[in-house]
Amino acid sequence: MVFSKTQRIAALSLIVVAATLYLVFRPSPLPVDSGLVTTGPLQVTLDAEGFTRVNDRYVVGAPVSGRLSRVILEEGEHVRKGDKVAELLPAALDSREYREASARAASAKASFDEAVARERRVALDFLQAERRQVRYRNLYREGAVSREAFEMAENEAMVLHKEADAARSAAASARYAFQAQQAAIDSQTMGIPVPVLAPAAGTVLRIHEKSERVVTAGTTLVDIGDPSRIEVVIDVLSSDAVRVRTGNTVIIDDWGGEKSLRGVVRTVEPAAFTRISALGIEEKRVNVVAVLGRFEPRLGDNFRVQTRIVLQEAGNVLRVPVSSLFRDASGWKVFLIERGKAVEKPVRIGMRGAIQAEVLDGLQEGDRVVVHPTNELSHGMRVTFQQ
Repeated sequence: MVFSKTQRIAALSLIVVAATLYLVFRPSPLPVDSGLVTTGPLQVTLDAEGFTRVNDRYVVGAPVSGRLSRVILEEGEHVRKGDKVAELLPAALDSREYREASARAASAKASFDEAVARERRVALDFLQAERRQVRYRNLYREGAVSREAFEMAENEAMVLHKEADAARSAAASARYAFQAQQAAIDSQTMGIPVPVLAPAAGTVLRIHEKSERVVTAGTTLVDIGDPSRIEVVIDVLSSDAVRVRTGNTVIIDDWGGEKSLRGVVRTVEPAAFTRISALGIEEKRVNVVAVLGRFEPRLGDNFRVQTRIVLQEAGNVLRVPVSSLFRDASGWKVFLIERGKAVEKPVRIGMRGAIQAEVLDGLQEGDRVVVHPTNELSHGMRVTFQQ
């Protein structure tokens, strides 16, 4: 069949028009963000906020009620064990309180006298039993008494020896109790101030009551501790705490220094506590306590830090951005970019961190995938991205 020149021109014109219409009205490529599949180290971390805490803190309280003299110590000052950190002047006793205190002191004196008498009696019994044991040992060697009689004498001496030790301890305890009652009376009747002593050597971390005022017994006055022994307390959800193990690496960020600090988890506390979140949701939280690998002098007590608890890590794995993953009924998938088109591809995922995830199957190094895929994106759609 032979076409005329006019027919050929018309057909060619139709083809050009159709191609022009296709180029004009076809959908333009969808702009997307992309990421590469790479190989390298991967860490699975639990990110949480924490604070520093001095280990072995000593909280010094007021031993009696009274007027607290102005504390002359300064925060950061070093004290030795037994140094005076504060001074209290007990309130004077009225007639009723004086009679009650005198009665308590008399009762303590009677208990002390009774304990001393018992100590002397038990000491005499022990001395007699010890002599009997020596005699029975000699008689037993000569065959004059049985082994059973010798062992009974020996056991009696041992029992009385322990009773003598207990009686001495009871007498000492009663003496201290009597002295404490008498000292309380003396201080409150004679105006003798009661010193508050440091229980251990350390640095004054915080002074709760600086100025002179009346305080009750048990009021917290001073915190003492060793700032070189810092631990980090991290509170996490109880569902996350079950994944943390003793010895996990902890990376401390945003503490104020240029480099991150490292430590290890020392303990995961066995009991949770309740906290209300910023959204008003009741949460069960657990404290994870970590210790630093080296002392950082710029860190003090109760400093805020940002931490990452390393739950899993690997040195060399195939990685894909977590933001490229999405899931449907069949499992994890990504949009792989091939020849300018987005191809939906199933993948098998291993470890999954906050930024990257381990790829076990479905991708290879150098593949480019769509990150943050939108609902508009579908299989086979043309896409454009910036390198």
